[in-house]
Amino acid sequence: MIFSTLTFLLCLFGVANAHFRLLYPLPRGNFVADDEPKFCGGYTDVTTNRTTFPLSGGFFSIRAGHPNWTGGVLISTVANPNSFDNFTVNGVDQLVHPYAKQADTGTFCIPLNISAAGIAGATDGANVTIQVVFDGGDGNLYQCADLTLSANLTSPPSDVTCSNVTTTPTPTSAGTSPTGSTAGALGSAHGLSAVTALVLGLVGVAAASL
Repeated sequence: MIFSTLTFLLCLFGVANAHFRLLYPLPRGNFVADDEPKFCGGYTDVTTNRTTFPLSGGFFSIRAGHPNWTGGVLISTVANPNSFDNFTVNGVDQLVHPYAKQADTGTFCIPLNISAAGIAGATDGANVTIQVVFDGGDGNLYQCADLTLSANLTSPPSDVTCSNVTTTPTPTSAGTSPTGSTAGALGSAHGLSAVTALVLGLVGVAAASL
């Protein structure tokens, strides 16, 4: 009983950490963890409030809670893309950022030069949709953002922050602290402590009932 409870809670913690969030540009709708494995995170209709986005020199920002993840960005020039097929041409994905692997967790600011990808229809003034694909090891997760491309906008708005706050997962022993950047390490340490306390508390209850 004790080990069953412990295993369940550790698995639950791992699943929760596997999710990611698209921070910028703004996603189609509110974050719903259970819908992330679905097309565009469960939002099939285009939003009317598109983000004006640089045709070149832009970036996207995500928060990843799972180490050793792989991510990439697809684009669709269809007016209202509502299926994965709308992000392909002749069965081939339209990539504006190639898939790449990252070992760390945390917040990432990643360059996104749409013009350089050479996608037909992705031009100044075009309405497009990007779909961020994230794989933390337990299947693909998706979030979309609807954009209007602008050649005059050479960088994102000044109120949008581009920063990397990451934590490198490393084994720790008693009396030592995790390594990584201060903000990222602190956030992970607090999250782990809370789960550990919950696990130990429930294990104690289970032991007392034996």
